[in-house]
Amino acid sequence: MRIGAGLTQAVRQAERQGIAPELIYDLIEQASEEGARRALAQLGLSDGQAGTDITELRLLLDSWRDVRRTALQALVRWLMRLCFSALILGLAVKFKLLQLGQIFGQ
Repeated sequence: MRIGAGLTQAVRQAERQGIAPELIYDLIEQASEEGARRALAQLGLSDGQAGTDITELRLLLDSWRDVRRTALQALVRWLMRLCFSALILGLAVKFKLLQLGQIFGQ
């Protein structure tokens, strides 16, 4: 059973027993707020600095993503340079513009 469907069923049952819908919804609202407070307290986010902490964590996460992306781009650039250098070196040897055999003693 879904939570929403169970809540709807509980509200209907309470209404059948003569409890005012406003009272039911007030109780649900109070219970929701208390549950949210407890959840935030368990996460250590119940003090006045919680908003600042969340903002700092988001900035840190954004910075980490930027660093990771930049590092990956740098790695790809270096690999491409390495491949192009090897290709140019191979072409130079192929067209006898460079004599690697003489350099390595052959």
